[in-house]
Amino acid sequence: MTGTGTARRTGRIAGLGGGLVGWLVFVEFTSGVLQGYYVPLLTDVARHLDIHDADVNWLEAAQLMLSAIAVPVLAKLGDLYGHRRMLLVSAAVVATATVALAFAQDFGVFLVAWAVQGVYAAWLPLQVALIHSRSRGRADAAASTRRATGMIVAALQAGAIVGALGGGQIGGALAGRFWLVLLVPGLLVVGVCVVVLTRVPESTDRQDGEVDVTGVALLSVVLLVITGGLTFVRVNGAAEVWPWLVTALGVLLVVPFVRYELRRADPLVDFRVLRSPSMWPVQLTAGLFGVSVLGAQGPLSTYARTDPEVYGYGLGLSTSEVSVVIGGYVVSMLVGAGQFSRVSQATTPRVTLIGAATLTGLGYLLLVPLHDTLPQVLGAMVVAGLGSGALVAALPAAAAAAAPAGRTGVATGLTNTTKVLGGSFASAAFAVALAAGAPVAADGSEGTAGSLSGYVTVWLICGITAWLAALSLVFVPRLAFSDRPEAVGVREVA
Repeated sequence: MTGTGTARRTGRIAGLGGGLVGWLVFVEFTSGVLQGYYVPLLTDVARHLDIHDADVNWLEAAQLMLSAIAVPVLAKLGDLYGHRRMLLVSAAVVATATVALAFAQDFGVFLVAWAVQGVYAAWLPLQVALIHSRSRGRADAAASTRRATGMIVAALQAGAIVGALGGGQIGGALAGRFWLVLLVPGLLVVGVCVVVLTRVPESTDRQDGEVDVTGVALLSVVLLVITGGLTFVRVNGAAEVWPWLVTALGVLLVVPFVRYELRRADPLVDFRVLRSPSMWPVQLTAGLFGVSVLGAQGPLSTYARTDPEVYGYGLGLSTSEVSVVIGGYVVSMLVGAGQFSRVSQATTPRVTLIGAATLTGLGYLLLVPLHDTLPQVLGAMVVAGLGSGALVAALPAAAAAAAPAGRTGVATGLTNTTKVLGGSFASAAFAVALAAGAPVAADGSEGTAGSLSGYVTVWLICGITAWLAALSLVFVPRLAFSDRPEAVGVREVA
């Protein structure tokens, strides 16, 4: 019986595209390397570009803002013209930007290249759409997609571990040749281009329509106004009123954008999909989750590098030592991603999502009182990582299961769009928080570290938003995202 069960499970995965998942594992492994490699190097990046530690968050904010625009566009183009084709185009763009980082000599050029590199955020939804397309028509389509997605997300986390450890060690070994440190990830991205070009088959689902160019322009304006307002807050100080008014204007511009999209038969962001009781909590969770999983990595790295003998807080770690902290966090994410499918089978996908969001929030809230020593910080991040890993694996699979036919790319892309929107706003807000009350070094000179009150604010926001996500998931139908007969109908859009 055991051998038969194992063979069946292996057959399910192996039959999903005749090796497709295996090649996608390499693609998402590389995505993980990109996400982990630079984290222990952020303080070195700041010194390389001669900027304040808090300004590193603007790199993240710019990258996430561009990702928020690129992901829905590429997901839509994938539904129209082929998900594999768009995966190849995005890989070529990321390869170019990654190589450009190594030769950028000033903050402006580096910022542009860093932002464009964020196109890799589209890889995961495009891959989930490819997997779902190959599994459509199977009796266990949702479960097959969850298992395969769990595999590629586990590869993402493994890549992030390798990237974090590798970035720290390479950064320490080649400290005098920082351009070479920055060039290393480009080699892997070139390999992704070759793999997608030669080994990944195209999806079969196609949707009629066209790209909503006006929607792209409106979304770009919304993001630019909001991020611009927060930039003015950072530059002019939080006491000035007009930068906050600019930020509020950007938030208000969301209303006409949504109204325009709802009037279109073929929108860039299909808000009608959100009417499903199984879909809107998933997308809300993705947005709230983006605050911590995307917005908090820069502050974690710079806090770990902050010298407690100079500023009175921080861990005072070296580049290579920070990579171990980041690696521990990502290992816990790998465990969480790997156990998601198994826990979902024992309970339900809905219960697993709620538990994952709760763990994520708990981990960040533990940092508020426990941040003085390495074991305290690492322990809290392991708790957060377990929940975060499960959410990374769960959200695109849940969206695919809840999506109507022909809208898989849009639905999975929307999870990444809302996630990067949450991360983009959080990164900009965190930059403002860390700069407020910037400390003075022990010798009386102006310091480059972020403020302790700013770090505490970051952790509080990450914890509270994760628990709000768990609360929203309570409203999901009990058997949503499953293959059980009772769940039939959860994909319908009202």
